[in-house]
Amino acid sequence: MHADTESALHVLWGDVLEVPEAPVAPDASSASEESPRVRRRGRTTLLIATAAALGLVAGACSGFLIQADREPTKLPSLSQPVVAQAKGEGPEPLSAAQDRRVKTDGDLRKVLLQRPKGARAAEWVSEDGWLDVAGHAEQYTEPAEAFGNLLGDEFRRGVEAGWRVGSTYTVEIRLIQYRQEERHVVTEAADNEHYWANDEDGTNSWPIPGTGDGMAYIHTKAHTEPGYLPVYEAEAHAWRGDITMEIWVYDTKPIPKAKIMDLAERQMERL
Repeated sequence: MHADTESALHVLWGDVLEVPEAPVAPDASSASEESPRVRRRGRTTLLIATAAALGLVAGACSGFLIQADREPTKLPSLSQPVVAQAKGEGPEPLSAAQDRRVKTDGDLRKVLLQRPKGARAAEWVSEDGWLDVAGHAEQYTEPAEAFGNLLGDEFRRGVEAGWRVGSTYTVEIRLIQYRQEERHVVTEAADNEHYWANDEDGTNSWPIPGTGDGMAYIHTKAHTEPGYLPVYEAEAHAWRGDITMEIWVYDTKPIPKAKIMDLAERQMERL
């Protein structure tokens, strides 16, 4: 006999005639100082549970005997009706203007904004414009930790562009593409950038039209270091598909909203 059944029968037949002693009521003063107790399950509940268990055992035995005397039920046929194959030529493939993956699965550098006339190429941008996981990790204050995070986030590839205008105005643009085989990483990456952008004092922000949750930021408080000119900063972050966009603008004078918004809108249009 099953151990659970023996225990249940013991409760039903062995202990049912025993009358438990009435519990002594705790002192009211001490009860208030103790933590609340969980209500104990009473003997009536045990009896009901035992009767239900015995009923299930009897019902299962009866059902087995009845089913054993029945003729086997004939199974339906496994064959299915033949579906006629469609005739004619299939639809034309989408053009590059209609299929975003034509752009983003090709040479991602062609999606970057082009350097404006009169601007000089930035010396920190790689010669071929590609940005690998190690290069992108170096952009963070903790490169080793960032490297591991990027690998865990299924970093696929990145591209970058940058230029200088005059002696103080600089622009950096990065597009980072993720594989996204296990989760929607781009939203997490964009949220991380939004968090840090809002963490600085004196920050104004505006939504980037047509991007959902894309935002542009201007930091009105300049970064200062002894021996250097003050540097003002603006940034923009958004995503589309499996790609995140990062734009950074630096200058020694406050950066107008129109500049960062124009860069962000034009770059997202190319995506």
